[in-house]
Amino acid sequence: MAEQRGRKAASSFVFKLVESVGMQLVSFIVNILLARLLTPGDYGVLGMLTVFIAISQVFVQSGLNTALIQKKEVDDVDISSVFYVSLGIAAALYVLLFACAPLIAAYFSMPELKPALRVLALVLLPGALVSVQSAVIARQMAFRRQMLCSLSATALSGTVGVTMALCGAGYWALVAQQLTNQFSLAVLLLIAVKWRPVLQFSWQKVRGHIRFGWKLLVSSLLDTGYVNLRSAVIGKRYNEEALGFYTRGRQFPELLMNAVNGSIQSVMLPVLAEKQDDRERMKQMMRRSVMVSSFLVLPMMAGLAAVAKPLISLLLTDKWLPCVPFLQILAIDYAFYPIHTANLQAINAMGRSDVFLKLELIKKSYGIAVLAITVFLFDSVYAIAWGAVVSTLLSALVNASPNRKLLGYGYLEQMKDVLPSIALSVVMFLLVSLIGQLALPSAVLLILQLAAGVTIYTGLALLFHLESARYLLDMLKKFRK
Repeated sequence: MAEQRGRKAASSFVFKLVESVGMQLVSFIVNILLARLLTPGDYGVLGMLTVFIAISQVFVQSGLNTALIQKKEVDDVDISSVFYVSLGIAAALYVLLFACAPLIAAYFSMPELKPALRVLALVLLPGALVSVQSAVIARQMAFRRQMLCSLSATALSGTVGVTMALCGAGYWALVAQQLTNQFSLAVLLLIAVKWRPVLQFSWQKVRGHIRFGWKLLVSSLLDTGYVNLRSAVIGKRYNEEALGFYTRGRQFPELLMNAVNGSIQSVMLPVLAEKQDDRERMKQMMRRSVMVSSFLVLPMMAGLAAVAKPLISLLLTDKWLPCVPFLQILAIDYAFYPIHTANLQAINAMGRSDVFLKLELIKKSYGIAVLAITVFLFDSVYAIAWGAVVSTLLSALVNASPNRKLLGYGYLEQMKDVLPSIALSVVMFLLVSLIGQLALPSAVLLILQLAAGVTIYTGLALLFHLESARYLLDMLKKFRK
């Protein structure tokens, strides 16, 4: 039984990885086309809209969703009750955003925010359904169905966005892309997922989920508000063009990190939750998660930073070159996310949402202090980006501290496990950066750097017999069989 579950977890990871990589690849192509057609100012408008939508989505999609996955036993009444509550919250938040749109537009001196926010906020409604459907899929570990639906929705929404951009719609193309993605994903999941809401509602069951989920809701709200606070500060203190460059620079490392680390952690939460009573087994699984995700994410971030200039010049044209420094800085930021998420997923799986909330309060306290220092002492958008890196490095230590007691897997042991990947990534970054000094056309230089980076990192990993490399090769062989 354990072996069968292990095979299912491995296949689920592969399907989730294919889904994430496929989605990010389609999104990558779409974003290249849109970036060529739109201006940094258009992306700045979307960046401001995202601040309010992201915070609202926390209320709709966070907390209760994780509670459904973490709880050992749920029935149709549990799931339907959570769905009705999420839908009610989504409707209330849409009305609130609709009413506040004129005030928000006036505060940021961006009149275009008013109609755009009122339209984009509609994503909250299908988001309630997608959130519950995703929880059902995670419990069943039916990630293959989610993969097909997500890829289809991403392709469809990308087509709509590019078509509108070609027609000169400006930032409305980005709004339409996000709307189409959420609505089409909700419809496709309704077809693929064998779940429909029943006409039953239980406050008692909802209260049970809220007792676990409210702490995660507050934690997610703190995290989302903090992450988007930087965008709000840049948009208000500087201008939408600066925000556009910052947003574009963040998207590349975020895309790669989500493709790999997001896949691993989406599968790990239900798997860890099932083993929550076996702490030794949880430690082994978490250690594997930290090592494998770091082994994959670290070289991607290092390589991305090394090839940033020819990559942006070739794909997005020279008008986007000011985003290169942001891309390089934020690649360092996202490189350490695997340690973050693995620790937090383990805490969630054990049902310790109280610890999760305590960590978020600590991290956001010094995170806001760091942001204030970068804004008022340095008054630079680049300083704000570097502040994010400082906060991330501190947060890796904070997130790991509870698991030293809960699982016997603390920060020092975790760093020992990822240190080989860090060392190889640094060596690869230095060598690829040296190649970048050659006077070659951007396309030739980019291909040469990418080939060298993959060869150097893979070769060194096999040469030094890294445990993560051997594990991935073994898992690939088993999956092929």
